[in-house]
Amino acid sequence: MVKLILVRHSEAEGQHEDSPLSKHGVRQSRALAQFLDQSGYDIDRIVSSPYLRAVETIKPYASMKGLTIETDERLEERILSHEPLDDWEEVLHDTFQDHDLKFSGGESSKEAKERINELVDECEQHDNGNVLLVTHGNLLALLLQKYNREIGFYHWKRLSNPDVFVVQKQGGEYTVERVWDQ
Repeated sequence: MVKLILVRHSEAEGQHEDSPLSKHGVRQSRALAQFLDQSGYDIDRIVSSPYLRAVETIKPYASMKGLTIETDERLEERILSHEPLDDWEEVLHDTFQDHDLKFSGGESSKEAKERINELVDECEQHDNGNVLLVTHGNLLALLLQKYNREIGFYHWKRLSNPDVFVVQKQGGEYTVERVWDQ
């Protein structure tokens, strides 16, 4: 892997795995395709969360470039709990503070990081060129912690839909740059 391009999905109609993009989200995905096309990153491989909103986000770019969209369950959004949480944002905050904190039927930050890091490590071990991953906000923030421990709950709150980060190794160290500014 030369560069890792991390994409958060565009605006969706809901949070269910089959929630489609909103009308605004469809426009965002087209703008994202143009942005990626003009970015100069020659993307060799696209791997997406299987959730509809993630696949729909990258579909215009993949079609434009004739690339296949692979799906990988390790890019799925993290489930905090199978029980309804009235204070879900406070709970999410707590999981950024305590990476072992886990709720009924949910996944801890530590567990979510392990699964996403497994995929990224596989990408790094193989010479796949530039790899683009499409995922969800919570998982994206947890992945960014691999490269910058300072990333936390308040960084998650500032993520946009969509959002784009580029990770690359320079001089033996990883750099992370937020490149989406629209």
